[in-house]
Amino acid sequence: MEGRIEKRVALQAPVARVCRALADYREFDQWFRVKLDGPFVPGPVSRGHITYPGYEHLKWEAVVEKMEPERLFCFTWHPYAVELQKDYSTETPTLVEFGLENTPPERCFGSPSPASTKSLVSAAWTLFA
Repeated sequence: MEGRIEKRVALQAPVARVCRALADYREFDQWFRVKLDGPFVPGPVSRGHITYPGYEHLKWEAVVEKMEPERLFCFTWHPYAVELQKDYSTETPTLVEFGLENTPPERCFGSPSPASTKSLVSAAWTLFA
């Protein structure tokens, strides 16, 4: 599909932990270097500021499209909204979609070792531009 970037990774972590890292606004802050004003809620704009060095002057805004605990987290945003005086509301935002599923280790890594018999999380993220 044109305008789509997709990546799939296997993480050795419980689904609940990965979901919390993505959808809890305090943990999202740490992973994605933004300081959000409050929790994610589907529908209204989530706001905050970028904390990445050199970009601290930029605001961060996104709209959460879907939150399905331990399964799906989707939001839209304008990743290149760096001109402070420009109105980006007329431009099509980028959709970011994180999908999570339990995956048997052999599906990710072939034949599992005895120490890795627990299910892993298969985390797929997709960007639609």
